[in-house]
Amino acid sequence: MENKRYPSDITDAEWNYIREMIPAAKLGGRPRKINIREVINAIFYVVKGGITWRMLPKDFPKWKTVYDYFRDWRINGVWKAIHDKLRGDVREQAGRNREPSAGVVDSQSVKTTGQGGPERGYDSNKKIYGRKRHLLVDVMGLVLIAVVHSAAIQDNTAARQVLAKLKSSFFRLRLIWADAIYSGDKLFDWLWNLRYNRKIRLEVVKRDKDIAGFVVLPRRWVVERTFSWLGKYRRLSKDYEYLPQSSESMIYLAMIKLMLNRLC
Repeated sequence: MENKRYPSDITDAEWNYIREMIPAAKLGGRPRKINIREVINAIFYVVKGGITWRMLPKDFPKWKTVYDYFRDWRINGVWKAIHDKLRGDVREQAGRNREPSAGVVDSQSVKTTGQGGPERGYDSNKKIYGRKRHLLVDVMGLVLIAVVHSAAIQDNTAARQVLAKLKSSFFRLRLIWADAIYSGDKLFDWLWNLRYNRKIRLEVVKRDKDIAGFVVLPRRWVVERTFSWLGKYRRLSKDYEYLPQSSESMIYLAMIKLMLNRLC
C-alpha cells in the first residue's frame, strides 16, 4: 500500500518506473541494507523543500548516508543518465522522436550564498553576484544540457561550454533558437563547424523595439517556462551548492521529479 508522508515522496508507480535505473550495490562490500526508495525520497525532500542536508527529518535515513548517495551518483553520472532516459520517454509519450531536432538556449543568473566554492562572479547586467544556469532545452522545455558557471561570464562566451557538448550527443539537432545576446559571427561560425559532418544553425529571435513592456517572444518563451518550473523547487531558489556540478545535479533532479509526474 502506498504511504506518502510528504508531498515530495515518489509514488509506487514512480518508484516502479525508475527502480531498475538505480545502480546495484557495489560488488565485494557488505550487502545493502538501506532502503533506496527512502534515500530517493529524502533527496527529493531536500530539492523540493530547500533545506540543508543536516535538517532532514529523522524518519529518513541518516543525512550523511543520503548525501553520500547524492554525491556518488553525481560523480558517476547516475542522475544525468536517469534524467536523459526519462526525457526520451516523455518525448515518446508526446508522439515525438526520443532525440530532438531543435532546441532553445538561454541562461538565468542566480544569487549564491556564503557557502563558497568555485565559479562565482558578478553579472553587471542583472546586478547579481553568483552563478548562471545555462540551459539548452528542446521545444517541449525539457532540459537537454545544463551547465552552471560564473555569472561574470557573458552568455555568448559561455554558450560554447554548453554547445560544445553537442559534439558527442543529440545528433539529430539542427537548429537552436536564442536571444540577441548570442549574436555574433564568431559564435555562429563556431557552432556551424562544431562537427565536420553535421551543421547546426543558430537563429536569433529578436524583440521588436517598437513594442513597449512585456511581450512573449516566439520560441524563447519555452526556456523561460523551464526556468519557471525549476523555480518551484526551493533548493533552486538560489545556488546553495559549493560545486557547480552539484548545482547541475539539482537541476536534473528537479526535472526528474517533473517528468516522473508526467509519465506516471
